[in-house]
Amino acid sequence: MSLALLLLISAVLLFAAYKYYGSFVYKKFGLDNSRKSPAHLLRDGVDYEPSKPIVVLGHHFASIAGAGPIVGPIIAVTFGWIPAVIWILVGGIFFGAVHDLGSMAASLRTEGKSIGVIIRNQIGPKGKQLFVLFSFSTLILVIGVFADIIAKTFIANPGVGSASILFILLAVGFGFLNRMVGNGKIAFAIITVVGVILMYYFVYLGTQIPISLSYEFWIAGLLGYAFLASVAPVSLLLQPRDYLNSYLLYGMMIAAVAGVFIANPQIEMSTQIQASSESLGFVFPVLFVTIACGAISGFHSLVASGTTSKQLDKESDAKIVGFGGMLIESFLAIISVGAVAILSREDYTSRLSAEGPVALFSNGIGGMIATLGISETFAVGFVALTVSAFALTTLDTCTRLARFTLQEYFEDMPQPTAQVVAKNRYLSTGIVVLLSVLLLLSGEFGTLWPIFGSANQLLAALALLTIAVWLIRKNIPATFVMIPMFFMFTVTLASLGLFAWKNFQEKGYVLAVIAALLFVLAIALIYLAFKSLKTESKSTVGA
Repeated sequence: MSLALLLLISAVLLFAAYKYYGSFVYKKFGLDNSRKSPAHLLRDGVDYEPSKPIVVLGHHFASIAGAGPIVGPIIAVTFGWIPAVIWILVGGIFFGAVHDLGSMAASLRTEGKSIGVIIRNQIGPKGKQLFVLFSFSTLILVIGVFADIIAKTFIANPGVGSASILFILLAVGFGFLNRMVGNGKIAFAIITVVGVILMYYFVYLGTQIPISLSYEFWIAGLLGYAFLASVAPVSLLLQPRDYLNSYLLYGMMIAAVAGVFIANPQIEMSTQIQASSESLGFVFPVLFVTIACGAISGFHSLVASGTTSKQLDKESDAKIVGFGGMLIESFLAIISVGAVAILSREDYTSRLSAEGPVALFSNGIGGMIATLGISETFAVGFVALTVSAFALTTLDTCTRLARFTLQEYFEDMPQPTAQVVAKNRYLSTGIVVLLSVLLLLSGEFGTLWPIFGSANQLLAALALLTIAVWLIRKNIPATFVMIPMFFMFTVTLASLGLFAWKNFQEKGYVLAVIAALLFVLAIALIYLAFKSLKTESKSTVGA
């Protein structure tokens, strides 16, 4: 089978899913443009800011993508490329896209608030407290890990650091110009073209003016940048940087597809499916935890209900941003599988352990792009830089999300100190950055990171649970949400149970205890959800 045929079939299925199933899901959530979006109702110029759908899509896609749809699928090919492709397509269409659009829809109808607040409204305050503590801890872990990864990347590749700084300066300039042109379509198109051209030029310029700095300096600079990105008006830094950066990923995907159709490589890897792997474990549940971004990822619910819902100009934009953004990510995951499926299983196994998934992806896609007449060295470097640029996007988005989460945790508390944290974005962001620094200084982030996959999919299961309760309370049939919800809870609980037992046997008691606590958290929130629905049912019957 040719890789071009696989990409073509996947593209057709994803497009058809967006057109037909996306319209079905959109109508089920009851979205329409008769209501003003929170971006208009609560517009403050900082967090709530109505924006063009293409800009919000750029922000959302850049925030949810990162390296996830590249690393996860490539590692999961260990079980075989066929199960990886099937899970990406089925998961992306019927699980992830529903999860992302549902999180966005529920947030739009809850003043643009996050899943934690929606849980409070639908399940109760105890559910909110449990979820917010869990999601906040997860975000702090992501911030710490990605600050470490990015700092080490900048040290190893000084040109990437230079280009990233230039991207930030370009984003600020673009943000100011965009605010000046307002709704002018022609002017916006012009500054977009100029911005994208400059961004691609900065990719080259970064290699010419490499900046070599110490690890400590980069960490301080990265967290300082994350602080500014969290408190600054979203339209001046976070949004324009993500929007422009998205064109890096779009460009890479388009170039890769064009290269595949020109080179027409064949899928060399066998169709054999491995039920288990010595390094990863059994295909169930590991496959469904390893491939998160590209199929379904709980982190998406935090972005959809955190930053994205506050920027939508109208409710109908949620379909292209939420449902469409997820399916674009699914296609990127298919490309990632294709980058290694053209290898034999022996080559894949040896190169994965020697090079790592990002280098393997960069070399594979870079080789395909080189068929367009571009230097293979430059093509490979461009792909690697694109992946690194999106790691920085994850860092700044997570900092803002952690700030929202912290503020929403304290907003229900009447104490004056709690209200100061809830209302002061500078203080709440400062707390987020401080906790991230403490995590980095402790060195424990490397120990805790292995559990992130299971924790992330638990977020997805809990978000689906919340969306299902929200729909049921509105007397809307929720089967299309409940099926993926039950599956994700099965995957998550099985994964956490196996993870806890494995670490207990290996005397990794800290991770074993954390996995057990997350298992209990899932059961507790399921119980609170059913108790909430049962109580409402009784009160309705009594009435």
